[in-house]
Amino acid sequence: MLIKLTGGKVYDPANGVDGVVRDIYIQNGRIVTPEPGAKVSSEYALNGKVVMAGGIDPHSHIGGGKVTIARMLMPEDHLGNEVERTALTRSGCGHAIPSTLTAGYRYAEMGYTAAFEPAMLPANARQAHMEMGDTPMIDKGAFVMLGSDDFFLRQLSGKADFSAMKDYIAWTMHAAQAIAVKVVNPGGISAFKFNQRQLNLDEKHVHYGVTPRDIIVNLARGLTELGVVHPLHIHGCNLGVPGGVETTLETIRGANGLPMHLTHIQFHSYDTEGDMKFSSGAARIADAVNANKNVSIDIGQVMFGQTCTASGDSMRQFVNTRSADPKKWVVMDIECDAGCGVVPFKYRDKSFVNALQWAIGLELFLMVNDPWRIFLTTDHPNGGPFTCYPHLIRLLMDKTFRQDVMKTINQDALKYSALATLDREYSLYEIAIMTRAGPAKSLGLKDRGHLAAGASADITVYDDNPDREAMFATPELVFKNGDLIVRNGKIIKVVNGATHVARPSYDKGIEKSLKQYFDDFHTVRMENFRLSDDEIINHGQGEVIVQPTGARTA
Repeated sequence: MLIKLTGGKVYDPANGVDGVVRDIYIQNGRIVTPEPGAKVSSEYALNGKVVMAGGIDPHSHIGGGKVTIARMLMPEDHLGNEVERTALTRSGCGHAIPSTLTAGYRYAEMGYTAAFEPAMLPANARQAHMEMGDTPMIDKGAFVMLGSDDFFLRQLSGKADFSAMKDYIAWTMHAAQAIAVKVVNPGGISAFKFNQRQLNLDEKHVHYGVTPRDIIVNLARGLTELGVVHPLHIHGCNLGVPGGVETTLETIRGANGLPMHLTHIQFHSYDTEGDMKFSSGAARIADAVNANKNVSIDIGQVMFGQTCTASGDSMRQFVNTRSADPKKWVVMDIECDAGCGVVPFKYRDKSFVNALQWAIGLELFLMVNDPWRIFLTTDHPNGGPFTCYPHLIRLLMDKTFRQDVMKTINQDALKYSALATLDREYSLYEIAIMTRAGPAKSLGLKDRGHLAAGASADITVYDDNPDREAMFATPELVFKNGDLIVRNGKIIKVVNGATHVARPSYDKGIEKSLKQYFDDFHTVRMENFRLSDDEIINHGQGEVIVQPTGARTA
């Protein structure tokens, strides 16, 4: 069956197409160039409509132990956010921390066709994949956490051969079925177990004697040489700490040109000016990102309202328990891998700190020049739920709207931010880069995020509404692999997405030392630790897509 989308304004940055009126053809789930005279089976007239690839969220906590804890910890989040069972959809609930089903429905209703879980502990990989597998409508993938795990820290401390460290990184990606690697507060989660309450970039871990810088550089180099497309995904030291901007800048300088992705960088961009000793360091961070082409970022934008923070950074989350709202929290250790912390939180527009956090995120969006190296995220749910994206897009595209919102927040906070001086407004082309083409390129998704022949037919059609929030909140049509799944913001067909993984090569000799380690220290055998393809495919309900990797030198 040949489907034709006729006359839409196409925004396809991966192929340099900026609002050009053209037709798109779909066949067998792919975008195609039809044979001359081919018969069209179904046609959609899209005159005046905006056409983009399906949205891709490169950093959203949608699966794993911390998310499960958050759902149990916050029944308040369920009340009033119920999703009824229909002939198509199953029941669900939740706003800041939606259930698996609700998350999939909400993403699709917003025009997104993929989302990636950025913090999967190896020991919890099976649960994370089960939850992602239960999330309908969208493609998924996960970044496995390394850098606070005992085996890797032992390797670093014992000055193991670098090839052995690479083998361990690659083996872990295979075992956990990951597409990328993330480091969270490098070494800090482990140090917390040894009663260290802070670990700066060049401070030694009290037990292993290695520094966060050692961890970052070795992981980044290992991934580069293994040919993993997405750079090391870095949740750096001193998250949320006034003065943390210095650590972030030193992390960028210390990369020595190695590719790195700094995640939820808003939380790492705080300076110490003013009476409150809390100010924006966004301009300094933006200058550094603009000058260092090896660095990409996502923002982790704070959005006002109730949410629940859920992070692998148990050290920082323990500090945040003092600000829990409501007053309850969980901080826990997990095997020899790391830990997690779950702390409910409410961002208030009249709060000096929260208003400044909001402003800092927007500053970064508006000051970083290259939209290919900056991605639109709220670090769902840590800065706010992903369903805030349409509102955030309007803030970026509409200067007048942004200024009106600024009038309603804590005015003292704006004195320590340059936001009021920034006139930039994002274009639809730039939004398509940040939310489609850029994440796809960064993750190595060669057939996602664009609309050329051969691409998967993940396509979103919007009414070209001057109210960009309304536009992006309710797409007119959403296609997933060529199936029409959403019409006018409502689900009309439920489908299952694929799981994307990367499998760099490694020397299987690493398994000898790993098996002994598991026997000595873990509560699960090495053989049972691995996650099989069959478990992800789940009786035909899913699909595994292996992204290409190739060994290269740094």
